[in-house]
Amino acid sequence: MNDPWDPLSWAAEAVYRARVRGCLLGGAVGDALGYAVEFDSLAAIRAAHGPRGVTAPPTDAEGVCRVSDDTQMTLFTVEALELAHARERRKGIGGAAPRLVLEAYLRWLDTQARPGPAADARGGLAAQPWLYARRAPGNACLSGLARAHAPDPHAPLGPPGPVNPESKGCGTVMRSAPFGLTRAPAERAFELAARCAQITHGHPTGAYAAGALAAIVAHLVAGDSLEGAVLRTLRLLARYPGHEETSTALARAVDLAAAGEPDAARVESLGAGWIAEEALAVAVYAALAAPRIEDALTLAVNHSGDSDSTGSVCGNLLGALHGDHALPGDWLKVTEGRAVIAALADDLATECARR
Repeated sequence: MNDPWDPLSWAAEAVYRARVRGCLLGGAVGDALGYAVEFDSLAAIRAAHGPRGVTAPPTDAEGVCRVSDDTQMTLFTVEALELAHARERRKGIGGAAPRLVLEAYLRWLDTQARPGPAADARGGLAAQPWLYARRAPGNACLSGLARAHAPDPHAPLGPPGPVNPESKGCGTVMRSAPFGLTRAPAERAFELAARCAQITHGHPTGAYAAGALAAIVAHLVAGDSLEGAVLRTLRLLARYPGHEETSTALARAVDLAAAGEPDAARVESLGAGWIAEEALAVAVYAALAAPRIEDALTLAVNHSGDSDSTGSVCGNLLGALHGDHALPGDWLKVTEGRAVIAALADDLATECARR
């Protein structure tokens, strides 16, 4: 079991840093790849981009491929977790993460209502003008944050949360990879991600899918294979009441990846990705089924569904598995905010590598 306070050797820290950068940058690349076709059918995607669909990041007139709310919220999650880790390390204050995550999401919510940073912005993500862009944010994220409160870190998982209790939209899972990057044990990453998912989405499946992504990422960061990480996470899920929707979706993704050549029809058999367990399943399937990172990411976004979320989660997984050096450099070069994302990743890794 990982202990977040154990020191890392120089070599292990280098690998850890590469995985953190890879997870966050890979998520942004996948998000940007899918954002332009998020609301398009597969037929419309192929009509616009050719019979293979999107095969490279679509850029705008400035030569930039824009990220969506998925990357925005993921980065605010990172900012909160870095601060939570620092407070616990310096002051021994445990249990602050849920409150800090909520505060970070409220800062993100502010970016959705303002044209740019406030004149008195003092730094951090809230001072980044490029994040003040409204990129089809999820309704449950917006409405949930309008009446959210920090989740109880001791409440049992399983019962619906008080905010949007029927919602299990993919807005939970698309922002939750960072919980797996802090060197905390997978079980702890799972529970924190699941609780923080219920800040905005109360349905247990939304929480469990978020927790499952965090646990898979934690296993990948620790050096596991992707299939091994998913199978370990399935065993973890089985401990929780009401896990069946998430577990079934993940198991189907693993089985489908082993069943034959990857294609869009197999992707769409897993669902459209608008709900949490389907987004996770599509991303896992694509990451397992396609041999190259570029192939996996394009497989994850070329379907009639929530292409940016499935692409983002697939990129999180592939980056955590392979590290940032394996990501396609020409795709990274045009991804919006890449320098800020890399710096934030390095800041998180530096903090979490300390005793």
